[in-house]
Formats: sequence, C-alpha cells, structure tokens
Amino acid sequence: MTANNGILLVVAAALTDPHGRILVQRRSAGRAMAGLWEFPGGKVESGEAPEAALVRELAEELGVAVAAADLTALAFATAPIGERTLLLLLYRCERWSGAPRPIDADALDWRRPAALRDLAMPPADLPLVEALDAFESRRLG
Repeated sequence: MTANNGILLVVAAALTDPHGRILVQRRSAGRAMAGLWEFPGGKVESGEAPEAALVRELAEELGVAVAAADLTALAFATAPIGERTLLLLLYRCERWSGAPRPIDADALDWRRPAALRDLAMPPADLPLVEALDAFESRRLG
C-alpha cells in the first residue's frame, strides 16, 4: 500500500490498558531517532492494508496478537521526510493477547496520555499525543 507518489504510510498503535495507560517504546541505539519514545508500529508494505500492517508490526515488535477488528482509527499526522511526506495513522487498541515485550526496542513504558508529553518523541508523534489526550479526556467525561 506504500505508493511511489512521495507518501510514506506508517501505522502506530495506542495500546491502552484497563487503567487508561498507553504503551510506548524507546527506539534502540543504532536506529534513526535512537532514544526517542514512540508508539509501536511501522511501515505499511506494498499491497497491505493499514490494519493488517499494524497487526503484523505489533507481533514483530512486541510479541502480542491483535485482531484487526480490535483496532479503532483515532488520528493521523503528517511530517516531511526529505522529499517525501510521512503519513502516520494512529489506532487505539484495548484488546490483545500476550504480554508486550521490547523485541525491537530498548524499553517499554505505560503512561497516561497527558504524561506522554514528558517524553522525548519524534516530531510526527506529537500531534498524535494531543489527539489521544483529547480523546481520553472526552471519553472519561
């Protein structure tokens, strides 16, 4: 599904525990933006639906199984990356099986949405933090 039209399609998950905390992971050393915190996810491959890509990425990065039906589209953000544009889709997920572990990251952390602002994150993730916090505030009343 990644097109050659200058758009890089990336999906991310806001895994939400029963206490309303969101799982984030810290990028490993040796990778672009190493040390920054991010929502787990990754690139959508050619011919792949975004939800299928996120199911695959969560299994690869965290060792958890998620059903595409349990992913709810929440927000999106765009950012320039060289001559391309990153289109980042954020999905919320409250159901998965398996205990998340940092397979493709240095560390994992569970944070309330407002507390995500305290973390160093890639610029493209920042609007998603705001959207997630606004969603949780409305949901909790």
